[in-house]
Amino acid sequence: MYSEEVLIPISALQHFAFCPRQCALIHIEQAWEDNRLTAEGRIMHERVHEGGSETRPRVHIAHGLRLRSLRLGLAGMADIVEFLPDHGGTEVPGLSGRWRPHPVEYKRGRPKPDRCDEIQLCGQALCLEEMLNVAVVEGDIFYGQPRRRHAVAIDAELRRETESVTMLTHEFLHVGITPPSEFGSRCRSCSLYDQCQPKTAGARKSARRYIGQMLTP
Repeated sequence: MYSEEVLIPISALQHFAFCPRQCALIHIEQAWEDNRLTAEGRIMHERVHEGGSETRPRVHIAHGLRLRSLRLGLAGMADIVEFLPDHGGTEVPGLSGRWRPHPVEYKRGRPKPDRCDEIQLCGQALCLEEMLNVAVVEGDIFYGQPRRRHAVAIDAELRRETESVTMLTHEFLHVGITPPSEFGSRCRSCSLYDQCQPKTAGARKSARRYIGQMLTP
């Protein structure tokens, strides 16, 4: 069990799975700079979080629900948690019957080739399970492009991967060392491109050659 003082953001799991250097720049060096993509994402999340809560036929929707897991040492906020009627679910204050939580994470872009977004969603699901003592079997990721949901099964494989990434992220942030960069296709759209300098700060780059290029008229 972790104490409140050492909880890490659920979003750090996505950052670490996507790029450990990005994770370090954000959560160790506290470097962050908005570009058009992150600004659009921030506005999207702010709009989602402002919704409060609402009840529709056969679903209760909670916006901006705060989450925590002392077992995994995680804390954060879910964009949306839909509570769906389910006889095997849990009681929810203010609602009659039993309900099963269904987290929905919003992303402004497209589905990624890796599972970093699914890991973040699963982290939310594991927090909900601990808080409500009920199994979370599925969630969704809404992508702004092409504006539709991607269903994610919270299965045993994803749970194992998420718990492994959580442990590694705790260790990584505790050590507090920013790794060298590795330039790749994803670097172009990263909001930390200028701070990261992925073409010049990599482990295989020659500092002497770089300085020489900078000083050449």
